[in-house]
Amino acid sequence: MATPGSAPRWDEQLQRRLARGEETALGELYDQLAPMVHGLAGRILADQAAAAQLTREIFAHVWEHPESFDPAQGSLRSWLGALTHRRAVDRLRVRRAQQPGAEGPVEEEIRAVATAARVQYVVDSLPQTLRETIAVTYYDGRTYQEAARRLGISEQTAKQRMRLGLELLATELAEERARQRQTGQPGGSEDGGT
Repeated sequence: MATPGSAPRWDEQLQRRLARGEETALGELYDQLAPMVHGLAGRILADQAAAAQLTREIFAHVWEHPESFDPAQGSLRSWLGALTHRRAVDRLRVRRAQQPGAEGPVEEEIRAVATAARVQYVVDSLPQTLRETIAVTYYDGRTYQEAARRLGISEQTAKQRMRLGLELLATELAEERARQRQTGQPGGSEDGGT
């Protein structure tokens, strides 16, 4: 069975299967990427019921509009991440606007929440060795020397993993900003305008 790791082949094959109406393709996609979609939505919305609802809507959109994904623009995982991010941020804006006394830096707060969720999404997408090194150093507040001891690796390896992980994170975030500038929208238009 193909996996998201063998993209773009997996992405392209899955898109063709979805376009033919193969329900098993939707099930495969859901099994592989629903945890990522739900996790990202949950981090932005801070509401598990709303995250579950958005997850269902994202996969319904993919089922109804498989052509809105363009493999030439990136991976299916990235597209779903961007789509989820944008829709979750839109919902957060609506929710905040409906709250009494929602004056002040609401947009700034939404941007901060959305950025933090995007960073976490990118970190979660890193290979396990890079992810665990970054988690130990950044989230646990340890030095690379402490991380090396804790992970049972050399200090040089810990430094290399941190550097590579941070470079990948910076690259992904720069690409996301470039996509946003191209489309002139905070979340781009990867969903075909829906």
